[in-house]
Amino acid sequence: MSEPVYGTLKKKIVFYDSDKRYADLKIRLGHDGLSQAKFFRGVLTGYLSQDPDILNFIDKLKAGGRKNSSTKKRNKRSRVLINEGAKALSKLSLNEDEIENIFDILEKEETSI
Repeated sequence: MSEPVYGTLKKKIVFYDSDKRYADLKIRLGHDGLSQAKFFRGVLTGYLSQDPDILNFIDKLKAGGRKNSSTKKRNKRSRVLINEGAKALSKLSLNEDEIENIFDILEKEETSI
């Protein structure tokens, strides 16, 4: 029996919160016309793709209300690196499939050596 292709298996993400916050979430999602799945998948996609709007929120979340200058500097430096990387990718005009193909080619060359 062959192994399933990585990235095709479904995984469940679960966490607990209060009944009040759950009810508030359901009301808010209904108001915005979103399902829970669409909301959480959208936030997860934004986080993984390093969407600047989500990253701004993550910076606030990481700071946790503290006014720590080293955290601010680290967050700012991280943001600069992310932006520089995005600019470099746009200059190269590579999409996800092309990047994956490059890694496949490099892997084939390494195995043939």
